[in-house]
Amino acid sequence: MTHVSVRRGLLYVSIAATAWGTGGAAGALLYQTGGLGPVAVSFWRFAAGAVMLLLASRVFGLGRTGGLGRTVITGVAMAVYQTAYFAAIAESGLAVATVVTIGATPVLVAAGARLLLGERLGLAGLGAVVTALAGLALLTLDGGSATFSAAGIGWALLSAAGYAGVTLLNRASTDGPYATAMGGFVVGGLCLLPLATAQGLLPQGDLLASSALIVYLGAVPTALAYGLFFTGLAAVRATTASVISLVEPVGAAIIGVLLLGERLTPQAVAGAVLLLSAVGLLTFGERRATVEPVTM
Repeated sequence: MTHVSVRRGLLYVSIAATAWGTGGAAGALLYQTGGLGPVAVSFWRFAAGAVMLLLASRVFGLGRTGGLGRTVITGVAMAVYQTAYFAAIAESGLAVATVVTIGATPVLVAAGARLLLGERLGLAGLGAVVTALAGLALLTLDGGSATFSAAGIGWALLSAAGYAGVTLLNRASTDGPYATAMGGFVVGGLCLLPLATAQGLLPQGDLLASSALIVYLGAVPTALAYGLFFTGLAAVRATTASVISLVEPVGAAIIGVLLLGERLTPQAVAGAVLLLSAVGLLTFGERRATVEPVTM
């Protein structure tokens, strides 16, 4: 049995968020090289992630298997927030979809954690959440070409609700985190399969490059990231975990600069600094709070 300390929980959630940041770039490359639509990419991401964890279970084991009800709800919520997020992008563009989805999530999680889990964030925590949302807006809405629509905002809020549901449901879970992740991938993949088939399931063009990208998506920003995120949830408050997850666009921006030749404006840099500062404040507060380690 492994005890997850607050320090390790914070580290695991931070690594998971960083890994998720690489998923966007990998998915964008898969759109280009494989000719796949966003729902098909999400299906292959879940399918590859499930296979990775199944193989890992033969060597390391996945821990205690969760109940069927929790697994189904987790998988459906995963499919909902993935699909709704892509629908929000189609309606309002990437910037608005990102800022509303990722920005609304910690607010929904904070409210749900207070009502359902009895977690208290405090004034300092609320200040950190507001700071993080301001930084997210500066980073993702840089350029001033945002397009707002009621449908896009609605889809983005639905995506945020699905992500918040996954976070809150698994914050209180004592099931094995990787078993939970694998079950969620299987259910989520089955939910997405009909839409992915209609969109075009098989990659076109460079099959080798597409296969390598699918393997990476399944291994790093899916199997590894979700497993670490669920593990970290056992030790840190749900709201803290959701705010730390906001570093995902920071990681994506860094990848864009280093690998894709993109440039960050002063506004985007200021947003990234605000985001990281808010995460640092919450991390400091979390380590000072009394959170009992959970046995996994």
